[in-house]
Amino acid sequence: MKNTLINYVEFKATDLEKTKTFYTKCFNWKFTDYSPTYIGFSESGLEGGFEKTDAKITNGALVVLYHSNLIEIKSTIENAGGIITKDIFSFPGGSRFHFKDPSGNELAVWSDK
Repeated sequence: MKNTLINYVEFKATDLEKTKTFYTKCFNWKFTDYSPTYIGFSESGLEGGFEKTDAKITNGALVVLYHSNLIEIKSTIENAGGIITKDIFSFPGGSRFHFKDPSGNELAVWSDK
C-alpha cells in the first residue's frame, strides 16, 4: 500500500442484511461480517465497508486514505489547517482517525501498522 492514496470507502447503512442482499444481487459484491455493526465489501473496484447506524443518513460516504504512520500524517494534517474530528482509535485490522479539510469535508486515514 502507498501512503496518502485513497484506499477504502465507508458508507452508513440502516440495515446491514438488506444492504448485503441489495449489493450482492445488483453488483455481485462479496461481503465479510466483522461485527454486528460492520461489514466489509470487496470485488467492487475499491474495497470498503458499511457501518450500521440508526441515525438519518445525510452524507453516508467516508473516503479513507492509507498512511503507514498515523502520528506523522495526523500532525501534517493539523499543521496544514485540518481539524481532527475523531482521534486515533483501534479497530480489527488497524487504527484510524477522522479529520475535516478546510472546506469541511470529513475523511479518515487508517494504518495497519
